[in-house]
Amino acid sequence: MPPLDEHLTATEAAVVAHVSVRDVNRAIDENILPSGFFRAGVERAVLAAGCPLIAFYFESAERLTSRERLWAIERASSRLKKSGVRATRSDEDWIFRDEFLSIDLAPFVRRTVERLARLTQARAAVVVSPDVLGGTPVIRGTRVPVRDVAASVAAGLPAERILAAYPGLDAEKIELASIYAQAAPPRGRPRRAAGPPRGAKVVTDRRMRIRRKAK
Repeated sequence: MPPLDEHLTATEAAVVAHVSVRDVNRAIDENILPSGFFRAGVERAVLAAGCPLIAFYFESAERLTSRERLWAIERASSRLKKSGVRATRSDEDWIFRDEFLSIDLAPFVRRTVERLARLTQARAAVVVSPDVLGGTPVIRGTRVPVRDVAASVAAGLPAERILAAYPGLDAEKIELASIYAQAAPPRGRPRRAAGPPRGAKVVTDRRMRIRRKAK
């Protein structure tokens, strides 16, 4: 089990908090996440205990004002920082009250703990070795590239077809592969194709003019 003060990358934090990477960066840049819960700079990192706060802020946006959400984050941050998200109990009281306002962060803490546990399992299910496919992440015990499986899931292929293509897998490994690929995307921008694939036949080279709307 990783330490309670484990720092996650921005993409890992997005998976655990169930938000976009853009929202994670917003939480840092707009001072939504209290200082001490992240490391800024080129390689940003977020303390695992900060993920429930990020999840709460963005998921409750339609019901609570920004001021109310920041108030709850301020009250909860000291407890999360002290105990660590993995040390929380499912029956622990996470309700914060201020006169007529009551905010319960328990669902966000619980779901974050569950997603963090799945991320840990996904990491353990993947092997990265220069001796296996040149360092391409593969599912442990196989030579199946993790991102190939995740791409099949993202494309909407049913589990039956994926399992037929990769007999050494099961439903659990497919899910963990998808989680790992989301949390650890390849570095750099995707390569752009220089032209049509080899063997492709050009049917027409007619070009269409794009009409601009009159201002």
